[in-house]
Amino acid sequence: MYKDIVRPGSIPVGGPRIVVIGGGTGLSVILRGLKNMTDNITAVVTVTDDGGGSGMIRSELGMLPPGDIRNCILALADDEDIMEKLLQYRFHEGRLNGQNMGNLFIAALTDIYGDFELAVDKLQDILRIKGHVIPVTAQDEVLCAVLEDGTTVKGESSIPETVRKHLSPIKRVYLEPDGAEALPSAVEAIMSADMIVLGPGSLYSSIIPNLLVKGIADAIRNASGIKSLICNVMTQAGETDNYSVSDCAHAVETYLGEDVLDYMIINDHRCTNDELTPYITEGVRQILATDADRKELKRMGITPIESSMIEIGDGLVRHDAGRITNIIMTLVHEG
Repeated sequence: MYKDIVRPGSIPVGGPRIVVIGGGTGLSVILRGLKNMTDNITAVVTVTDDGGGSGMIRSELGMLPPGDIRNCILALADDEDIMEKLLQYRFHEGRLNGQNMGNLFIAALTDIYGDFELAVDKLQDILRIKGHVIPVTAQDEVLCAVLEDGTTVKGESSIPETVRKHLSPIKRVYLEPDGAEALPSAVEAIMSADMIVLGPGSLYSSIIPNLLVKGIADAIRNASGIKSLICNVMTQAGETDNYSVSDCAHAVETYLGEDVLDYMIINDHRCTNDELTPYITEGVRQILATDADRKELKRMGITPIESSMIEIGDGLVRHDAGRITNIIMTLVHEG
């Protein structure tokens, strides 16, 4: 089932070296599963979020958005239950109304040490996390999109709304200003990884923005570790409307390059109509592989791995961290 791939070397003490690249809630979900299997985890996290509390801190303090990084650090913390109450606490009154305590914590550390990357490192030390969380770049970047009708949108949070308003899909995304460079620690982690995992997460706002940072796509292409993409289980309104499995692979390949991905991990559990009702009303549908997708992935040199890998609770369909982790660990040990 799995093809022969040369890895960087023998699996080190503490477990295989796994690098997960992305952002949003999807990344933190996978980290919660992986931390039970290996100590050698690195999360490379996008920093283009400009909405909510992160966007507020970004605009008022001129620092990189801390939200996705906070969630990833929390996911890897030793005592997650206690720290979650503190770092996920949201104020409900006054000028801090809506702001998150964890974001303010990172903002304070950034002010103390004068460096965002160092502040992130210090928080990881405080929480004694397994693994390491790295912002993909230290440069302040704005995610922009060009739609099929020629419209240009600036700002991550503005893209879905503009896509829906114009009824025009995303043609391409880019960073402004151009030329953001990856942190050396992110590149080093990718180059030494036994496995590199892209996703899960919003395709155009969590995964691809990392590939736009100078040095990341090249590192993935040149790395000798296994490379896989976790396909999202649902489309995302204003980003991946009507996308198929192979559409998602093509979108990543556009920015990563051809013949790079080894595997695509795809959910094959078909949800019931009742489970999908909240999504259907929002114009969102489930993404399942078809024979045409499988044929196209084969042509692209990508091996599809299909398995039931979702959990359903509180009316939401999510990735099952445990099942995906088992697949990742199997690939690492048998690849």
